[in-house]
Amino acid sequence: MSSVSPVRPSALRRLAIPVVLVAVLATTACSVPVSVPAPESAADPACSTVMLALPQEIDSLGKRVTTSQSTGAWGDPAAVVLSCGTPERGPSSDPCTTVDGVDWTAKENEDGGSWTLTAYGRVPRIEVTIDTSKVSSAAVAAALSPAVSLSAASKHCSAPAAG
Repeated sequence: MSSVSPVRPSALRRLAIPVVLVAVLATTACSVPVSVPAPESAADPACSTVMLALPQEIDSLGKRVTTSQSTGAWGDPAAVVLSCGTPERGPSSDPCTTVDGVDWTAKENEDGGSWTLTAYGRVPRIEVTIDTSKVSSAAVAAALSPAVSLSAASKHCSAPAAG
């Protein structure tokens, strides 16, 4: 009669650690971080609040790891790139729309295939570049507005004077 010796729990732990490490490395090796320049005021504590509230998905585009603090990206390749703490710009004549309490200005970029949404009047300033061939600006604004609303609004869009 043969006897099978029981496996000790410490031996199982020693075997489990390399297996878990290989699994983690295999899943992270497939996903290269999105290279995004660090915004000027990336260390602003208000950016941390916004970043922690960002959605894991925008219109079926999964969130990706980025190379800089206070940035976010969605899609592979990245179709949506957010930067919190970008430099303040002067007055704008870009169209402005309010989505879930957040004013967004929209400007078509010179490449003709992307747009930049800016959370108007928010401190710190938040910009989002969108590849509109992959996702609509309306879907992006709707997905990001709950997180962006956590930043302070210092001003709001104004309608042009009638007359």
